[in-house]
Amino acid sequence: MRTTLAPRPYGAPRPYESYVYAYPHKTAYRPLADRPALRGVWAGERKDALSLYLHIPFCEVRCGFCNLFTRIGAPDELTTRYLDALDRQAIAVRDALAEAEAGAESVRFAAAAFGGGTPTYLDADELDRLCDIAEKRMGADLRAVPLSVETSPATATADRLAVLAERGATRLSIGVQSFVDAEAKAAVRPQRRAEVEAALGRVRDARIPVLNIDLIYGIDGQTEASWRHSLDAALAWRPEELYLYPLYVRPLTGLGRLGTGGDAAWDDQRLRLYRQGRDHLLAHGYEQMSMRMFRRPDVPFQDAGPDDHACQTDGMIGLGCGARSYTSTLHYSFDYAVDMREIRTLIDTYTATEDFSRAEVGRRIDGDEARRRHLLQSLLQAGGMAEADYRERFGSGPAEDFPAELARFSASGWLDESAPAGLLRLSPEGLAYSDALGPALFSPAVRASMAAYETK
Repeated sequence: MRTTLAPRPYGAPRPYESYVYAYPHKTAYRPLADRPALRGVWAGERKDALSLYLHIPFCEVRCGFCNLFTRIGAPDELTTRYLDALDRQAIAVRDALAEAEAGAESVRFAAAAFGGGTPTYLDADELDRLCDIAEKRMGADLRAVPLSVETSPATATADRLAVLAERGATRLSIGVQSFVDAEAKAAVRPQRRAEVEAALGRVRDARIPVLNIDLIYGIDGQTEASWRHSLDAALAWRPEELYLYPLYVRPLTGLGRLGTGGDAAWDDQRLRLYRQGRDHLLAHGYEQMSMRMFRRPDVPFQDAGPDDHACQTDGMIGLGCGARSYTSTLHYSFDYAVDMREIRTLIDTYTATEDFSRAEVGRRIDGDEARRRHLLQSLLQAGGMAEADYRERFGSGPAEDFPAELARFSASGWLDESAPAGLLRLSPEGLAYSDALGPALFSPAVRASMAAYETK
């Protein structure tokens, strides 16, 4: 049974409204009627510090909390057909970038990432091919920029890790979620601690500079003692980074079908476990980078992330059927789904696609949305936002553009009143309420689009 805590005061915001990892969310995307050519989409855009993301939509199992665009297994040489399509898309995108710039020499990638799904679902030879697509097709120098790759305990095999290490991976993120077998089972994640520990040993043997371990709090049956047990088990590996995620139960997921979660007592339990985890990691010398992210201070920054890519302003190229791409005025991707049957159909459509020269699904970004995105993505980082940077970009200050929102954040105690002049920064309480604060900055138009999205 979950621990029942004293309820929050009436009218207090819920701390876990939505995890904001990108804005606008893909549920606000719609088919683009004009299907703009990519060469026009990227014309005039800065392309000297792009981020490259390659999406692999396959997993060996699907966790109960997962609403990512991924399917279980890949029968009938589906991974080969998927990589063939990824190769075709990479050629089309690179050609479009070159045409937009009248030459490809000014296109440069400052960071790269392989995500999913589980990229290491691919075997060693397929991972080699994936790296070739990034390097030989897109022109990304994987050994010269930060390269982050997601993995799972079951797929973090020695041969796969050896390929990633040799090709320049600087960061490996492994989804452990819990070191307690009963909690992993409750989250519909079939794994045993012995398998997790063996995988972590293989990661360390591969000598990839940054190990990140993902943990989840709020699992059914989890207690403060068992949460501390998982934290300590992770700390025993001295990971360079740790991500602490609150459990969300979303529609069409395994846990969603079971009707798990959703009450105020669960919110309070997650908030207590968050604070316990935060304080425990801080006591062990980790620095808090955001609500979720904690990093050892001795980690060279260039291994963990790029030193010249700013997610608020720089563009991103996403390859794969679940990847999104960003320009200053358009965010675009392919169609989005959570239901397994829908995902299978979309992957089949992607693998059969020959022409990747146009943007199919997305959302236009006007000046107001660009301001919201900049403020949101900056403010949710523990370091905060320099108001001068915001003013230089937009010609106005955040307090002028969002007076009501910032006044509410201040009244809630979410802003750090002791921050230096000109720095807008969250308080510890503000960081704890990031998943309420972020959605408060969504525009009415984005909220309406998300509400009208038909879950599939």
